[in-house]
Amino acid sequence: MRAALIALPLLILPGLAPAQPTPNRQQENRRAELDSLFEGLKAAPDEPTAAMIETRIRAIWIEGASPAAVLLMRRGVRNLAARTNDEALEDFDAAIILSPGSAEAWHQRAQAYGALGDATAAARDLQEALRLEPRHFGALMTLSILQEERGDARAALRSMEAALALNPRLRGGAERVRELRRKAEGDAT
Repeated sequence: MRAALIALPLLILPGLAPAQPTPNRQQENRRAELDSLFEGLKAAPDEPTAAMIETRIRAIWIEGASPAAVLLMRRGVRNLAARTNDEALEDFDAAIILSPGSAEAWHQRAQAYGALGDATAAARDLQEALRLEPRHFGALMTLSILQEERGDARAALRSMEAALALNPRLRGGAERVRELRRKAEGDAT
């Protein structure tokens, strides 16, 4: 009898432990945090605060991928930095296979395609990144660069303005808008 009474709390305790969030609940929590962070980013009083918020937003985008996909994306970023673009593309391909819902993986692969000179593939990947996360200011900035390289200053300006609407303190954003505005209006060569 005494052993049964000792075992009873052990049977009850597992039921009292907080439940681990389900994948859908984790996704909802991430989305709610992103919503809050984007509001904070728009209202950030200074550069350091905006930089902290931007860093957290980027971290959440990465956290949405599987752990293996995160490792592949990190390796791909290192390969891009080392200008081994073919290897970076392979890393991002594998990351997308593991986590097709990761907007950041699509964005990173778009950058690899851009580095390899395949603007069409880069644009397709940016479209998918923005479908998955319409507030992906990094993807909008990359799209702006591709559009400018294609010679479409007006589209590049629209994409950059959209990125700045989401992240008003985006590094180099205001200067880029001024330059694109000059190009779109025909004042620059």
